[in-house]
Amino acid sequence: MLNPSAGSGAAGAVTALGGRSAVNETPRVAPWLLPLILVLGIFYLYPVFDVFRLAFMRATLLDNDGSYTLSTLINTLSRPELGQILWVTVVFTGASVIAQQALGLVIALVVVRGEDRKLFGTTIVRTTALIAWVVPGIAGGIIWKMLFNEAPFGGLNSILRMLGGSPVQWLSDPHIVMWSVVLSNVWRGTAFSMVVMYAALKAIDPVLYEAAAVDGATARQRLFYVTLPQLRSAILVNMILITIQTLNTFDAIISLTGGGPGRSTEVLSLYTFNAVFRNYDLSVGAVLSILMLVISLGLAIVYALFLPKEAKS
Repeated sequence: MLNPSAGSGAAGAVTALGGRSAVNETPRVAPWLLPLILVLGIFYLYPVFDVFRLAFMRATLLDNDGSYTLSTLINTLSRPELGQILWVTVVFTGASVIAQQALGLVIALVVVRGEDRKLFGTTIVRTTALIAWVVPGIAGGIIWKMLFNEAPFGGLNSILRMLGGSPVQWLSDPHIVMWSVVLSNVWRGTAFSMVVMYAALKAIDPVLYEAAAVDGATARQRLFYVTLPQLRSAILVNMILITIQTLNTFDAIISLTGGGPGRSTEVLSLYTFNAVFRNYDLSVGAVLSILMLVISLGLAIVYALFLPKEAKS
């Protein structure tokens, strides 16, 4: 039998040692979160604040008068070439996002269907797609520059010549070069969409497909009325991520075309890079960085509005 006096004695000992019962003590989270808040503030918030500060100054890597002004913000946003830069960014980002989303979904569907049927080669397909993802952007741009080489020994032009076709000016024709850049970016970024779609497909309840099969649904009907509605949240979240990633892409472009010919492939991220590291203008780079931030947040909010309610919670 339990000894009531022993329990009361233990409780008294706890009260005597700690002043109050440890069972009823509310844990204090502030001392644990304070170091994390300081780290996030130093490494994330301070650079953001500094960018906003530089946007209202005339600061370069060579000089800084310390005065604050709106002229840098106004002059940067009213530059005549900024409209063309934004249009190039829209075309590059839109084409890349649509192609990565579609190809990633197709590859994921093929891999999942192959795994269900225990076909040989599904692991090879996944690994091949992931190889391009781990290649650095600069290296990927160099690889595609060799493939797009317009000399007779260029990779793609050699194939065209063997097939009896004429060589194509992949990187010097202003009407073609953008799609060459988009192709190289899609090659590298499709793997991320494939991984997201693959995980989402694996999470779909097989009972839904069994019910559709009982109702006599065809493969196309199962795709449009079962698979795609179940992938809606994953598609939108993936679209947010790859849009932000594509908006910040400049490494592959700078090694492939450098933004040329002319400014036909100079996106906003590359324009910002050139402003800071070639023109040494910190204030202009800060204004352009804020513009990129506003565009990214705006697109993320628009995408988020289409998320199902259960995905928002």
